[in-house]
Amino acid sequence: MQESKDFYTRLFGCHVIFESDWFILLRLGNSDLGFMLPDLQFQPPIFQCALAGKGVWIAIDVDDVVSEYERIAALGVPIEVELRSEAWGDLHFAILDPNGIGIDIVEHHQPG
Repeated sequence: MQESKDFYTRLFGCHVIFESDWFILLRLGNSDLGFMLPDLQFQPPIFQCALAGKGVWIAIDVDDVVSEYERIAALGVPIEVELRSEAWGDLHFAILDPNGIGIDIVEHHQPG
């Protein structure tokens, strides 16, 4: 969990709302992002499973995706999907967090 905390605070300026040895809650913009150790018997079953990052991604909207791309690349973070423009108008790139969750960093535009 320390690696996740470091990743999100360093790259996206998240603030720690709560932290313990089994759980961390981060503030990301207007949303919260939580990480919990798996198999904690005192938690409801829905929160006990370990997540391998399959089929889950987080989209982070930014005003200037080119600047974010340059900043994150300069930090040495591997870029999984290079900066690209999509037919539906998005300009984006993607990275992986330490848990294998895809992070899609997006600047929205109207298709043109």
